[in-house]
Amino acid sequence: MKQKVIVLTGAGISAESGLNTFRDSDGLWEGYDINDVATPEAWHRNPVLVQHFYNLRRKAVLKAKPNAAHIALAELEKYYDVTIITQNIDDLHERAGSSSIIHLHGIITKSQSSVNPNLTYDINGAELAMGEKCELGSQLRPHVVWFGEAVPMIGKAAEICMLADVFMIIGTSLLVYPAAGLIDYVPADAGKILIDPKVSGVPGVSNLQIIPEKAGTGVPKAVEALIREVRSS
Repeated sequence: MKQKVIVLTGAGISAESGLNTFRDSDGLWEGYDINDVATPEAWHRNPVLVQHFYNLRRKAVLKAKPNAAHIALAELEKYYDVTIITQNIDDLHERAGSSSIIHLHGIITKSQSSVNPNLTYDINGAELAMGEKCELGSQLRPHVVWFGEAVPMIGKAAEICMLADVFMIIGTSLLVYPAAGLIDYVPADAGKILIDPKVSGVPGVSNLQIIPEKAGTGVPKAVEALIREVRSS
């Protein structure tokens, strides 16, 4: 029976594919104040602007390609039972070949009903237009969890974290909740690997190996080490 590896990924893993992190140091995302484009209030206030903003983000995502970190995680599935929990709204894990992915904050390549978030639809191409409606007759919006909204997949993610033999944290500061709290559900005796050049540790976490590198180099190293363990056992 394969060991269970749970991987929590954040913006750092997609940055090397050319996708900007959610919040820059000035509090803006691609030049926009996130209060104007990433909240339910923004959608009610100016849905045209919000739709335009996410159409631009979707275009960038579709143009981006999975990097060495995404590809290494897909390769890991040959040797381990891998589940990826991602805070990212891109589809780079899917395109790299990973098969079990939980999107905590939604995925930009889908739309959802404005009145029933359980109604989701694939978007054909980069554009989601005003006037496109769900089966209930409401305007379609990006399938993205905005600030101030509940994170519907967090419960499922927490349950899966309890099963981890190895827990990998890649490209995230563990400062954004509720995702940051997932590490509290990981068994104390599970191996833990943190891959990020900016994060030096996690207070109160045992069995933690730190690889202070960007995802593109650090993840392949960690994956190679895990594969060696399986081959030598």
